[in-house]
Amino acid sequence: MWDMIANLGLGLSVALTLKNVALCFVGCLIGTLVGVLPGVGPVATIAILLPVTLSLDPTGALIMLAGIYYGAQYGGSTTAILVNIPGEATAVVTALDGHAMAKNGQAGLALGLAAIGSFIAGTIATVVIAALGVPMTRMGLLFGPAEYFSLMVMGLVLAVVLSRGSILKAVAMIVVGILLSCIGADMETGRERLTLGLHMLHDGIEFVVLAMGIFGFGEIFKNLADPEARDVVKAKIGRLWPTMRELRENLAPMLRGTALGSILGVLPGNGAILGPFASYAVEKRLSKTPEKFGTGMPAAVAGPESANNAGAQTSFIPLLTLGLPPNAVMALMVGAMMIQGIVPGPQVIERNPELFWGLVASMWIGNLMLVIINLPLIGLWVKLLQVPYRLLFPAIVAFCCIGLFSISNDPAQIVMAVIFGLIGYALWKLDFELAPLALGFVLGRLLEEKLRQALIISDGNPLTFVTSPLSASLLVVAVVALAIAVSPKAQKSREDVFKDA
Repeated sequence: MWDMIANLGLGLSVALTLKNVALCFVGCLIGTLVGVLPGVGPVATIAILLPVTLSLDPTGALIMLAGIYYGAQYGGSTTAILVNIPGEATAVVTALDGHAMAKNGQAGLALGLAAIGSFIAGTIATVVIAALGVPMTRMGLLFGPAEYFSLMVMGLVLAVVLSRGSILKAVAMIVVGILLSCIGADMETGRERLTLGLHMLHDGIEFVVLAMGIFGFGEIFKNLADPEARDVVKAKIGRLWPTMRELRENLAPMLRGTALGSILGVLPGNGAILGPFASYAVEKRLSKTPEKFGTGMPAAVAGPESANNAGAQTSFIPLLTLGLPPNAVMALMVGAMMIQGIVPGPQVIERNPELFWGLVASMWIGNLMLVIINLPLIGLWVKLLQVPYRLLFPAIVAFCCIGLFSISNDPAQIVMAVIFGLIGYALWKLDFELAPLALGFVLGRLLEEKLRQALIISDGNPLTFVTSPLSASLLVVAVVALAIAVSPKAQKSREDVFKDA
């Protein structure tokens, strides 16, 4: 207990420096903005801003990028409530009753409950991360190459199980991501692999190029091809702060949502998206008037929004302690850490304690900032919702090109990113999810490295992956999860959960 308090004290001393507070504010403000504007999500934004992090110190860079991620969860609820267009997939559930409340003249109450629930969830999730950080890091230190390989296999399988749509398509995306990570010089022999004789592929594909292509340019192509109609609610916003009675009535849903989101957010794949759905289902089951859900129930906003924000923050736990990114945003965070020369995993807390605890402490500061940013500026966000996308995308394209060119001074990288953008758009049209591809790409090199290390240590004996009890247990979990996922009943459940996402 005292160690945790001391560690949080160290984190606050790092996060409360003027520079880091400013970066946290910038991240939260950008996050809210991209959450408010449908079609500009945190994945694309973080991919676009990766080149900017080169000029920042590692702690400041991660604090800003983290602020963008959980800030987008706040902003996503604003569009869900006011426009009935979820700015983020995690805000799909919020739109069901939040927009109904807005049409009933309770938009302010819905926004207020969403902000307060998110702040409570963010505060609790920060404590959870601080409490689990050291124990999970110690557990991570027990992992050898075989255990790490099995852990990554389990993570990729869970990403498949929790992904939306076809399991076969998710597996295909992971395999494609792993194959793309193999392009370039072999790490052991130096021989070229899969380069097609192209000089620009000799050093492999830069993660920034891939991410900015499939998420940045891909998102632009998607929004230009399928523009969303925005019907901003005409009713008055009304009071933002709930009464004490309303707060008491919705405190239990907030706490239940926080617990569900905190647990599910750690899971690879769509764990953070499952939280709001699970919270909505629980609140509907516990309600004395379940028939009113969908007509403007405050608990259906407070619970899922708390789960949403808690899941966004606890998804940092496997990244920071085990080096395993649980979703596409965390995969981008891995890219940001590697750009800064930091290898994600259990060594981070020992070698870079200021970075680890500074990032954790900044989450609480960021959540406090988001309440201040969101509620008083509702009028500004409403006006921004009326800006057509055709006026936004030229600036986004210019920013992408400048960022890519600043990394390598090579126009070929921009061309490659545009190609990946077209591929990303085509995959989206064919109903392939892109997050598994990013996870496969990020983990591909590490997966190959640990596989080779484990086989070298065991003199080429593949049984090394099952003779270790920990490694064998992780592989069993992966096999069982995949077996359950392909069963007809489980597939029907997945379709029911994600049909609105």
